[in-house]
Amino acid sequence: MTTSPIEEFVIGRPLPILTGRQQVELQPALADVIEYRKSGLSVNWIIGCPLDCSYCVRHFFHNFEMKVPRRLIDEEAAVVRLLTHRYFRPHVTPIQLLNRATDPMLPRVKPHLFEMLRLLDTEKLTNHVLVITRWRIDPEDCATLNSFNNIRLTILVTNSGIDDERIEPVDSQIAATSLRTVFEHADRYRVVHYWRPIVPGLNDSEEHLQRGLALTHHAHATVFTGLFFKGEIRDYYRENGLPEPYLEGPRRKIFPEDLEHRILTAAGKYGTGSPLFRKTSCGVTYAHGVADYNGHYGIRELCDICPVAQIRRCAEAWKRPDEAEVDEFARQLGGKLVEINERAIVVSGLNEPPRYLMQHGLGYQVHDVDRPHIPHHHGRADIGWPATKEKL
Repeated sequence: MTTSPIEEFVIGRPLPILTGRQQVELQPALADVIEYRKSGLSVNWIIGCPLDCSYCVRHFFHNFEMKVPRRLIDEEAAVVRLLTHRYFRPHVTPIQLLNRATDPMLPRVKPHLFEMLRLLDTEKLTNHVLVITRWRIDPEDCATLNSFNNIRLTILVTNSGIDDERIEPVDSQIAATSLRTVFEHADRYRVVHYWRPIVPGLNDSEEHLQRGLALTHHAHATVFTGLFFKGEIRDYYRENGLPEPYLEGPRRKIFPEDLEHRILTAAGKYGTGSPLFRKTSCGVTYAHGVADYNGHYGIRELCDICPVAQIRRCAEAWKRPDEAEVDEFARQLGGKLVEINERAIVVSGLNEPPRYLMQHGLGYQVHDVDRPHIPHHHGRADIGWPATKEKL
């Protein structure tokens, strides 16, 4: 007798580890446990998820059909890989856990998440550790999450409010309930309401906005953002007859200007319990009462919705780095410094991981000269924003 992916979750045994032969068959990027993303070094030693959100980044790794979670390595080995990674810096590098190929709070997954958190905490690391989930969190889970003394732990609860089951089969009320629970019991950890993805015509009605804003009262900070709709996701939509929200599939998240304006207007009308932020690291660091580790203060228009106290923290921590130091840093990583301006360091010849290493180490934005950021677009795709030739 076979079991469904959901039934597999309730069987109380450790997740099996894929064999070497099974791992060889995976896409290389999926089999690579460590990936550097803007919000930190991402550790993904478990893959497979049954939640079937149509816009999931698992499409990029061609494992969307892998419904039952499996481990690539055990937690001890995952910690070793993280701590010995060439880009890891103790007490500096932000860490993300299981944010690429599964949900960390699935019943069979969360014991492994908790063990990973325990091991990191035992190392007496004070790094930011981000855990993103849309699944169930109960008071017993909160007790475990409160038990860690050293790591700066943030639980980001994803809630979109999407009602169309074809797009998001998981009932958003699950995440809403988890958000209330995890916030109510928060002590040593912090909670972010991850309001995403917000998509025009799908979950941006006045009722949707009111519901999303109501949840800001159950978090230390709220981050709102849009949709990745890159080629692999767009292909999935087309193959399954899903309504395409956009005609293009750019590399950056899509969040039209009008949609942002409507959200901020609604926030002024209905009020918020926690402040709104455009960037994940801004919300995370505000929740912990520290300056943004991504140096977004240099992109000053991002700060126009931030609390005054947070702007002050970021201003005090933000400083233009020494040009000779940055030039040497870039050369060691295989790139070249183009310039340092009042907004960002601009480099050439460096892909995202080394740029993020520089950014987190210096607390100053680092941009690729070939992929410029347009002012006021906030690092998002150009779709839905006025055409402009001004690029920084």
